[in-house]
Amino acid sequence: MLHYPRVPGCSILTNRKRVIVALVHTVVFLALAIYTAFLTVRPLMPGSPASAWIMTAVYLLVSAALLVLTTVSGVAHERLYFGLCTTSAVLGLGRQIAGDLRLHAAAPARVLLLTCAVLTGMAMLRATASTARR
Repeated sequence: MLHYPRVPGCSILTNRKRVIVALVHTVVFLALAIYTAFLTVRPLMPGSPASAWIMTAVYLLVSAALLVLTTVSGVAHERLYFGLCTTSAVLGLGRQIAGDLRLHAAAPARVLLLTCAVLTGMAMLRATASTARR
């Protein structure tokens, strides 16, 4: 059985493997946020295409799940990581509902938030490496 170094004080990202998995997801969502920043999002209306409604439901579910993870997270850096991801998802939800004309700053803000989340995740990954050496 493999032993993964523990992350002290964390309640969700408790070992190096979990930090790596979370970091990979965040990098993928950062790439997606960069790509979608160049797309125009129209406000959600009753006549909007099904894909717009599906994306709204996805953003709602992801935002809710990340909010729960932020709430139950342990130490400050874990809470910061999930808080950055949650805020990005909520801005994506707002952008999906209100459109770009009302939330024009949401796209670049999401990229910035996810970049900060990646940097926070990398710091957590480095912390697991130093824990493993002890």
